[in-house]
Amino acid sequence: MTLDDYNAFCASLPATRTVVQWGGAHVWKVGDKVFAIARTDDGVGLSVTFKCSWASFDILKEQPGLRPAPYLASRGMSWIQRLTDESMPDDALTDYLRESHRLVAAGLTKRVRAELGLDAPTRSRQA
Repeated sequence: MTLDDYNAFCASLPATRTVVQWGGAHVWKVGDKVFAIARTDDGVGLSVTFKCSWASFDILKEQPGLRPAPYLASRGMSWIQRLTDESMPDDALTDYLRESHRLVAAGLTKRVRAELGLDAPTRSRQA
């Protein structure tokens, strides 16, 4: 996955915006909450960091090319960083980015989710 591919995918998710901060990292947010971070480092390709469930975190942290995300995981958060596609091809990465977006959006207040158009209208049930 290239940085352009990453940015295009994150832009396709609902109610997202991007900022470049922290020394050139491409940070994607839903509401004001981060759901994905990517950067290119000299000689290393694209590294992508994302939030995941604790069950996924426990499995992914042991896989080649993946690691607990520096800073975030050390503070008790379930974030993984993909350094290479050795254990996680791009199609799986996009699935995890989509899930990260969902997890972070679910943590927003009901009011903010409604303002961002993230809550689908509910139909009343009739007996």
